[in-house]
Amino acid sequence: MTTIPSRLAKMTGISSNRAEARLRAIDLYRAWVRAAPEICSIYALNVTPTSLRHSMRQKFEQNRHVTDQRAIEVLLLKGQQELQETLNCWKQPDHIYGIMLQNDQRPHRTFLQKFYEGRDEDAVLPAASGVV
Repeated sequence: MTTIPSRLAKMTGISSNRAEARLRAIDLYRAWVRAAPEICSIYALNVTPTSLRHSMRQKFEQNRHVTDQRAIEVLLLKGQQELQETLNCWKQPDHIYGIMLQNDQRPHRTFLQKFYEGRDEDAVLPAASGVV
């Protein structure tokens, strides 16, 4: 499959206000949703386009609370860049599974729990232990 890198290239735009940024975010979301079947077929993913759309929706919902105009612009730029790289086949299927389908939320741990995890020497196996 031949990729044409310029087919998804866009000029970097800066929104003048939050309403314009919101419209740009909605357009980016729609582009991701429309691209879901193509992404599944290009990368031969073992998931349905519906589940891919659901994970995309979760990614957008995670950043719904962002109000800083500059942060919104960075998120829009990165989202457009990810879309272009994904549709131009510049990623491996593992990237798609890791980025799009992995849940980034980890259970909350206290300082002591984190400290104890780093000092748990029973959980760390020496490299030459032979245990797999």
